[in-house]
Amino acid sequence: MSRKMTVVFHDEDLYTTLKVEAARRHVPASEIIADAVREWLESREDAELLPIIEVARAEWKEKGGHPWSEVEKELEETAAVRDKAAEAKSVPD
Repeated sequence: MSRKMTVVFHDEDLYTTLKVEAARRHVPASEIIADAVREWLESREDAELLPIIEVARAEWKEKGGHPWSEVEKELEETAAVRDKAAEAKSVPD
């Protein structure tokens, strides 16, 4: 569904810059504005998540969490040991 909205620019330079950029990209100015509004809304959602992330991070540290790089290394080492054991079992005596 397409809806119309009038945007009033109180900054003539901003309006001119928008129109020039729209012409340069060969897209309507409304598309650039819609993209900008989408990005702004997403950044607001991200900002709302920051306190939740900080609480989770504090809990992780409190409970002795390990960085992913350490966990990944441990997994790789375990897989390598398992692969060697499987190879040793499959080699005929």
